[in-house]
Amino acid sequence: MTDVRYPFTAIVGMPDLRLGLLLNAVSPAVGGVLVRGEKGTAKSTMVRALAGLLPSITTVPGCRFACDPAGRDPQCPDGPHDGATGDERAAYLVELPVGVSEDRIVGSLDLERALAEGVKAYEPGLLARAHRGVLYIDEVNLLQDHVVDLLLDAAAMGRSYVEREGVSVRHAARFLLVGTMNPEEGELRPQLLDRFGLTVEIAATRDPVERAEVVRRRLAYDADPAGFAARFAAEEDALAERITTARELLPQVELTDLALRQITAVCAAFEVDGLRADIVMARTAVALAAWDGRTEVLEEDVRKAAQLALPHRRRRNPFDAPGLDEEQLDRTLDEHRDEPEPPQDPQGPEGDGPDDNGGGPDGGGAPEPQGDAPDGRAGSEAPDAPEPNVPSQGGSSNAPVASAGEPYRTRLFKVPGTGKGAQGRRSPAETDGGHTVRARRPQGQLSRLHLSATLQAAAPHQVARGRDSRALRLRKDDFREQVRQGRESNLVLFVVDASGSMAARQRMTAVKGAVLSLLMDAYQRRDKIGMVTFRGSGAELALPPTSSVEVGAARLEQLPTGGRTPLAAGLLRAHETLRIERMRDPHRRPLLVVVTDGRATGGKDALAEAGRAAGLLAAQGTASLVLDCEAGHVRLGLARTLADQLGGPAVTLDELRAEGVAALVHAHRPSSSLRKAA
Repeated sequence: MTDVRYPFTAIVGMPDLRLGLLLNAVSPAVGGVLVRGEKGTAKSTMVRALAGLLPSITTVPGCRFACDPAGRDPQCPDGPHDGATGDERAAYLVELPVGVSEDRIVGSLDLERALAEGVKAYEPGLLARAHRGVLYIDEVNLLQDHVVDLLLDAAAMGRSYVEREGVSVRHAARFLLVGTMNPEEGELRPQLLDRFGLTVEIAATRDPVERAEVVRRRLAYDADPAGFAARFAAEEDALAERITTARELLPQVELTDLALRQITAVCAAFEVDGLRADIVMARTAVALAAWDGRTEVLEEDVRKAAQLALPHRRRRNPFDAPGLDEEQLDRTLDEHRDEPEPPQDPQGPEGDGPDDNGGGPDGGGAPEPQGDAPDGRAGSEAPDAPEPNVPSQGGSSNAPVASAGEPYRTRLFKVPGTGKGAQGRRSPAETDGGHTVRARRPQGQLSRLHLSATLQAAAPHQVARGRDSRALRLRKDDFREQVRQGRESNLVLFVVDASGSMAARQRMTAVKGAVLSLLMDAYQRRDKIGMVTFRGSGAELALPPTSSVEVGAARLEQLPTGGRTPLAAGLLRAHETLRIERMRDPHRRPLLVVVTDGRATGGKDALAEAGRAAGLLAAQGTASLVLDCEAGHVRLGLARTLADQLGGPAVTLDELRAEGVAALVHAHRPSSSLRKAA
């Protein structure tokens, strides 16, 4: 292995990513950059290369928190640093592993000194090491939400706060934050997306010449890293010098009233939530001007800042793709170019002009009649005519496709019992986060020491063990670990009836809207999802279990309907899918959601076969829910019968909504644990 980094200037293409990283290097106050892209696009390579370009820093000797001698932190745990000289070193690149714990990030009590010497000492975490450097989070979308929240809080405030195990510490934590993610593996929640200053979308080039140059350079680097880096040394030095010059120029850049007005107008036109976007755009525009060696922000800076800071803030729900309407951006900038200041009229409850639609040209701009965006999908309904027999599952392009209705907030359905799966927001579980409920002897390697329980276990034996100082005498049997209870994420597997009995357009729109609502609920609770569909002559796994709820929504939208109802085939395919997933991830508990009217066709004993398949799932202890889609005045109750066979509740489309919970308190028989959990 080599310690020679791949040169930043040797990376081919990706100008937006290059610019986003450099702007954060010039002004870390921009708030970091989130890099979204497919695998194998040199995301990590470029971030690591950037660290080599950052100016060196001067630190107080021996300070574990990288304090600057020229601007000492009065709250530094290693302080005070009065009269300290400085040591120069390179800025650190700190990489955050996916499975990192909260203690490793913020630091914790130094247990070795506490138990051996009887003193409280703080052991710094990764945030302290990253101070004045780069904090790089690969696959940020795979981190637990509370960990991402903690990191983004520190990045926003420039300071880390630690209150735990009798330790109270505050220290500076200002760093260039870079996160990378592959959207195919799941999205970040919009609330977390908003906390990143900039977002850049990247994809591998499709130009054969560029691809060949990428491969050529990579092979040359692998063959001779030092020689390859020497070829780009002059360019690297020039770029590092430009970063230093831009940093020095940054305080002199003027954000004019016109530029600020354009920034706020763009954010208002794109209807972004809150004011963080306005602030980030302003900081980005100032950094752009400094990067170009100017002391005034121009319209071109505002436009580029919008392209980097707004796309990820326009998502209204998990299924919206990030993006920016370039025509709307140009139109908004044009409308607010050289716009005069609006007249000040503070006296005014008794204004002398009519308060009608829009005012005239003296009112500071046009009345903005742009309210014509449709609020949801149009409802042109086709006649309720199911498609006649479609020969097989998933094959016919003639099968009708109904659009999904608008999603809504659903009731919470939990898997009964206490699990041990990955931290999430659905079912009760023993997790790394959450609150401590008890102590126990370690099961395997000690990971979360329960300090008070350990001391209580050791205390009665100190005299017998000959303790003669402040240090405790501990033995292996004294140690206790914390048992924390929180919530876990689950695998929500949908089994969707797409047969002719469901094919009435109006009805399928409502059904798809219900499933879309459950998908959104799964997204918010950090679940994995999968989808089995059945129609015609069989069933298929339309969506293998994944964390990307967006893919599930897309598959649902394209789902055709028609043909017979092989319910048993759908349940058996679900049984096989869950069997495989249990082997892959034995701690992730499944929740089966069967979307059907309960009918089964395709053979003499179709209903009986479906009952046997349901019994197979129930025998494995699979938590199940049946979404009863039966409609009409005459109801057969087949979906409720299926729910009884699965051992779970049946819920109608109307009962699925969260608003209907109060009316449902007495509606379900307590014959299964899932009914109680629901």
